[in-house]
Amino acid sequence: MGHRKKHAPKRGSLAYLPRARAKRWIGRVRFWPKTDGGPKLLAFGGYKAGMTHIVAIDTREGSSTYGKEIAIPVTVVETPPMIICAIRAYEETINGLKTLTEAWMEKPPKDLERVFTLPEKFNTEESLKKLENSLDKIVEIRVLAMTQPRLVKKGKKKPELLEIKIDGGSIKEQFEYAKSILGKEIKVSDVFKEGQWIDVIGITKGKGIQGPVKRWGVKKLHHKSRKKVRGVGTLGPWHPHYVMYSVPRAGQMGFHQRTQYNKQILKIGNDGKEINPRGGFIRYGIIKNDYVLLKGSTPGPSKRLLIMRYACRAKEPITPPPKIEYISLDSKQGG
Repeated sequence: MGHRKKHAPKRGSLAYLPRARAKRWIGRVRFWPKTDGGPKLLAFGGYKAGMTHIVAIDTREGSSTYGKEIAIPVTVVETPPMIICAIRAYEETINGLKTLTEAWMEKPPKDLERVFTLPEKFNTEESLKKLENSLDKIVEIRVLAMTQPRLVKKGKKKPELLEIKIDGGSIKEQFEYAKSILGKEIKVSDVFKEGQWIDVIGITKGKGIQGPVKRWGVKKLHHKSRKKVRGVGTLGPWHPHYVMYSVPRAGQMGFHQRTQYNKQILKIGNDGKEINPRGGFIRYGIIKNDYVLLKGSTPGPSKRLLIMRYACRAKEPITPPPKIEYISLDSKQGG
């Protein structure tokens, strides 16, 4: 049996199988990091507006451009305040974490009716007492936070409900903190600081059904190839007598959940005029609320909800961001 004339490794990563459509438009947080200090919320949601670039002084020591002006691509995420609707407590069982009880705010916003049917009355005080009496059983406290798309998008009214963990301090301190913010609006500046490293969880752009060349990056066949050119050369050996999962095939591409680790917050602002380009962001419009500038790109198209979480792999939780000299407000329409 002859050998290959050249090294030809597998095309495309098998790390993300199955490449199926995500179940929901909103990413799911599968891991919450541990933090030091007092109790705090570990995540916040925002809508991706688009990208621009800034000119800043490079503060990375050892860099060839250290101390000089550099252009940095940034993603703009609009972050209207979120309303803390409920506290949810978890207990440890032999089958993992299970919900013990919940305490809802007295009068949730009417828009929440668009997510699920609200009961006539929430017994907030009773629920909070029940929670307080069960503190010895509780191992984790999370809150249910509601986004306010009405403040952002024209036409979208249905809010998203995110479950966000509270970490830091003892369970009693976490409960007191959760009680203090129940029913109130939380801003992004209450959760994150400038220079902080975060992880971004989102659903990527959907590209529909694509062939193996685009989906897996395999080479096109010779133009005189029989039957197909943009197909895969072989479906595998005779034995095993089936098509193996590792063979590049056509199928769904995009609309997958992805987590990007270690994105730095370069700026947290509250005035859209500082950031809105001429004519607004393409397929988004103008920013009217608080916003966050993230270094680099993020998954998903404009208008997609991104979940920003405390970084779970960052070496330093906060490093000073580069000093911003200029933010590009040029039209993104081109020309």
